[in-house]
Amino acid sequence: MSKPKVGFYWCASCGGCEEAVVDLAEDILKVVDAVDIVFWPVALDFKRSDVEALRDGELAACFVNGAIRTSEQEDMAELLRKKSQLLIAFGSCSHLGGVPGLANLWDRQAIFDYVYKEAPSVTNPEGVVPQEQTKLGSNGYALTLPSFRDSVRTLDQTVEVDYYLPGCPPPVKLIANAVTAILENKLPPKGTVLAPDKALCEECPRKPTKPDKLALKELKRPHQTLIDPEKCLLAQGLLCLGPATRSGCGAPCVSANMPCTGCLGPTSRVKDYGAKALSAIASLIDSDDEREIAALMEQIVDPVGTFYRYSLPASLLHRRIRNLSSSPAEAGEGEQSRRSLAGGASA
Repeated sequence: MSKPKVGFYWCASCGGCEEAVVDLAEDILKVVDAVDIVFWPVALDFKRSDVEALRDGELAACFVNGAIRTSEQEDMAELLRKKSQLLIAFGSCSHLGGVPGLANLWDRQAIFDYVYKEAPSVTNPEGVVPQEQTKLGSNGYALTLPSFRDSVRTLDQTVEVDYYLPGCPPPVKLIANAVTAILENKLPPKGTVLAPDKALCEECPRKPTKPDKLALKELKRPHQTLIDPEKCLLAQGLLCLGPATRSGCGAPCVSANMPCTGCLGPTSRVKDYGAKALSAIASLIDSDDEREIAALMEQIVDPVGTFYRYSLPASLLHRRIRNLSSSPAEAGEGEQSRRSLAGGASA
């Protein structure tokens, strides 16, 4: 009996999700023994033509990490959807848009202007930018590049997705559980996020030290304080997003004195992760004075980058649609980010 065929593909992301597969360590040998990996370009020499040669639905499952930014990524997502019985959004970028999704604060032109013309490290007096097509000589040949889309999209904003494996990157335990569920045909209903549907605070090792009633008088960044390694981070005034974030990672960041930044996204009961996270923090502020509240919120240097770090494309805001006169570097500062959060709209 032939083994089920599985594929992996990398779109707009850092590549950490690919590393997470390798982090299975010796368990990856069990995966390799149980499945036939027929497409994994980052690790093995596969080509697009190998996928095109497959029958529709011949892949039992394909894990796609990364957001959709270019025409090539869009085309590959559509091809892999066609060839796969199960398509899994693998990691934060594929699931919610991820850190690359923060590019939705600008448009294509603003990004190209900064990257190729305005950045301090750039020397480009002719203002040359990549072209989608460049003709070579007089023989009619042309080199082409993928189109760079104006917006970053999640995988399910491009094609139908069957399951989601959250995280930046997905925790090894969740990956192993997902692969096992696929092989044993014990998957939950389609559309399920393959992680526990409860807040991270429920599995946080610091939970016993969390006060019954938290009351925030100030918000600190990790470098601004000496962190007690045993005490609840929120109780120490650190902006930890554990109350708004799905569990399943085992809280390694919190255990290492790093507040949760929300990479596993929301539970199923939340429609907009950033709004939920902002609401959770706002509800803990110990003041009814408008000026005090405003002063405390000013301590959040980058609200969009804090509350929508992994989820802007998947959010109700989705992207910023106003034209900006500022560059991405300038717009990334706190005040500009606050205006983005206040003035955003869905596209």
